[in-house]
Amino acid sequence: QVQLVESGGGLVQAGDSLRLSCAASGRTFSIVTMGWFRQAPGKEREFVSGIDWIGTNTYYVDSLKGRFTISRDNAKNTVYLQMNSLKPEDTAVYYCAAARALGTVRAERGYDYWGQGTQVTVSS
Repeated sequence: QVQLVESGGGLVQAGDSLRLSCAASGRTFSIVTMGWFRQAPGKEREFVSGIDWIGTNTYYVDSLKGRFTISRDNAKNTVYLQMNSLKPEDTAVYYCAAARALGTVRAERGYDYWGQGTQVTVSS
């Protein structure tokens, strides 16, 4: 089992930045890919970004590329999501996820473990 704990969410104004963190514990050696998803009120959960645990591959939804940056620190078993120039439409609960096998990085079905989520609210 892998446990994931997100942190770093909060209430910010449009144009501000936030950095989300996701700390993994447990059988972290089984992780192949980590991802960030978000779910806005009344909407389905959607893919935001992903990163391979080994190597340099990163993945983004096209609409967020350039504003959001994913990174990782393997020594700390932590993945980060740097979010810049935040907009009210970025308001959502942000979830961290971990996959045990290479698969569909951009879909929920590709992930085996999920965190509880952290709320990000962007005011206009």
